[in-house]
Amino acid sequence: MTGERNVSSTIVEVENVAAGYDGEAVVEDVSFEVLPGEVVGLLGPNGVGKSTLLKCVVGVVDPLAGQVRVAGDPVTDLDREEHARRVGYVPQTESETYPMSVFDAVMMGRKPYFDWRPSERDRAVVAGVIDHLDIADLSMRDVGSLSGGQRQKVILARALAQEPLGLALDEPTSNLDVRHELESLSLLRDAADQGLAVLHAMHDLSLAARYSDRLVLLDDGGVYAQGSPDVLTAEAIEEVYGIAVSVHDTEDGIAIVPQGPSADEVIG
Repeated sequence: MTGERNVSSTIVEVENVAAGYDGEAVVEDVSFEVLPGEVVGLLGPNGVGKSTLLKCVVGVVDPLAGQVRVAGDPVTDLDREEHARRVGYVPQTESETYPMSVFDAVMMGRKPYFDWRPSERDRAVVAGVIDHLDIADLSMRDVGSLSGGQRQKVILARALAQEPLGLALDEPTSNLDVRHELESLSLLRDAADQGLAVLHAMHDLSLAARYSDRLVLLDDGGVYAQGSPDVLTAEAIEEVYGIAVSVHDTEDGIAIVPQGPSADEVIG
């Protein structure tokens, strides 16, 4: 499908979705939405379906049941180019690429807009994103020569260059040190403040609570709880993750401190 967008106040809608592989559901009956200006975090232990749900949102995996809509249209009705104009995707890992400058790597985000050669506007968009993310000094560097934090910025820049309505990110802070974790999440918060809908999956509960407006906590099979970061109670975390924690209020949000395995695990 191409043409005009079906304008919707909700950018991402996940409705009663079951998703998995080879006909086997990893996660079932999941519903949530992401509005413009919101950061929504998908949380839960490994294997509960966070990455699978993100892949449904970006059209890599088709739902086994239910429906995912982006800007009002079912994902399954969108061709690749139109979908890329609506949602920018930052995967958890990327395969090695051919040698390429940072500028050219970010220009890849403009591919949904041109066939053979980028226009002056495409170049202007890329230059603007690079400047906004403060990586102009890296423009002519080979992506392969960058540090992990620098490369993460380039991947985010490529997604932003798509001029999407939303972003979907799988573990956007993986393999980053603390400084670059905070920097990356601040950039996502800034993107939301500029009107984008941001959906991410993370393992760090404290950071997810600090930088997200709403959280969807997944347990085996589906949604355990969703809502404001306050859904991350000590009881919920112990039941979902099997680890005892203490939850503390701070000026920057809640801080979650692990205490050890749950009593049931120790007894078992």
